[in-house]
Amino acid sequence: MSTPFFSLEGKVCVITGASSGFGVAFADRLARAGADIALGARRVERLEETKKLVESYGRRALAMYLDVTDPESCEAFAQATFEEFGHLDVLVNNAGVGTSVPAIRETPEQFSSVVETNLHGSYWMSQSCGRLMQPGSSIINIGSVLGVTTAGLPQAAYAASKAGIIGLTRDLAQQWATRRGIRVNAIAPGYFPTEMTSEYSPEYLEKIRSTRVPMDRMGQLEECAAGVHFLASDDASFITGILLPIDGGLLTT
Repeated sequence: MSTPFFSLEGKVCVITGASSGFGVAFADRLARAGADIALGARRVERLEETKKLVESYGRRALAMYLDVTDPESCEAFAQATFEEFGHLDVLVNNAGVGTSVPAIRETPEQFSSVVETNLHGSYWMSQSCGRLMQPGSSIINIGSVLGVTTAGLPQAAYAASKAGIIGLTRDLAQQWATRRGIRVNAIAPGYFPTEMTSEYSPEYLEKIRSTRVPMDRMGQLEECAAGVHFLASDDASFITGILLPIDGGLLTT
């Protein structure tokens, strides 16, 4: 019997920021594709619902506290995953935060907290998991269209962190392709219904949709999860170092 396309059967996937939004959608998609999932977030109490979702597909799930800004927390999480499942095949660096503070007023603490979570956190998790991954493994970093373009809001810290993720992805892909056989890619979501976009005004979202998105709508979380699913699978075995926009065409405008 042939293996279904994009199958993740037998794989173990780590998802950070798995307590809401994209993290839940990624867990749902990858579990349905056959993966066991290690779920990490600071809001541990909210991980239980995601864990139950994964288990509803007959998959195993591990839910643990994870602070991606702390290298020791990242190391402990990766080790616990390896001990629980015996291997670690896919990392989705989804944990992220955002702010919208005018640059002239943004404090060092505000700026640093965003960069530490989004950029540093992706690096510490990649480092911790990369030490345990075997050839053929896959890392998917969650970037943003705001790492490439601007969208009318004061988001210097967020944009800088997401631009950094693009550079991080490119460098790790080059380092690990031959030495470790690990693929490293990034996706750049456009505008999706998440906790962050729920803080934007309806007027702002309408303006972005009508003037910047050729497909004239927001994305659905499942559409972003499909891109992660593909890059996690062996069907993407010759793809590394790319930035995949999932944005309804926003970056074409």
